[in-house]
Amino acid sequence: MALTKRELFLKRRLRVRNKLRAITDGRPRLSVHRSNKNISVQVIDDSKGVTLASASSLEKDLGVVGKNNVEAAAKIGAAIAERAKTAGVEEVIFDRG
Repeated sequence: MALTKRELFLKRRLRVRNKLRAITDGRPRLSVHRSNKNISVQVIDDSKGVTLASASSLEKDLGVVGKNNVEAAAKIGAAIAERAKTAGVEEVIFDRG
């Protein structure tokens, strides 16, 4: 039985998340998505199913709209670190999704 592209994606996503869930020790997950034009980052609490903090190169106040380079990554990294600290997050588990 041939699986669709969507079904394969969901299967792979569950496999990765289950592996991460086994090693998290209650820490939230840092999810990074990078396209050719933008970068977005989220800190996600999987036990509650909520996003605690997020940052993206699409945000106008960061000044990197439409850029996907080292400068943009540095600004987004600083922004997500600040927002995560504000949300009370000290440690995360990394998920490059």
